[in-house]
Amino acid sequence: MNGAASPMIVVAIEIADAATADRLASLLSGVAGIRLALAGEEATVALVSRDRAAVIEPAEVDLTPRERDVLLLLAEGASNKAVARRLGISVHTAKFHVGSLLEKLDATGRTDAVTHAARLGVINL
Repeated sequence: MNGAASPMIVVAIEIADAATADRLASLLSGVAGIRLALAGEEATVALVSRDRAAVIEPAEVDLTPRERDVLLLLAEGASNKAVARRLGISVHTAKFHVGSLLEKLDATGRTDAVTHAARLGVINL
């Protein structure tokens, strides 16, 4: 090994029960290189359902099929570059879709968009 420290992995998990969230944070505090994201902080990793078909379309949020695809990738923690690569679109187009999602979900950032979408029932985490 070259002795370089591994980067910190910041994990986003939406947990409604504060006691459960505190227990999980406590458990993760003993694992080197991993910690839970703070409220509003962009995470390195978001733990989500592996069922990509778990997307529903509530009446309050009118997302296009492509926006739903982008949202699922955001929930996986994908960067704009990764979204573009996975969907076969340009990075500029990926950024456009992310911006549209932020606006439609009234979110301040990518993690916030995923959180809002989960609360609205657009995606199941």
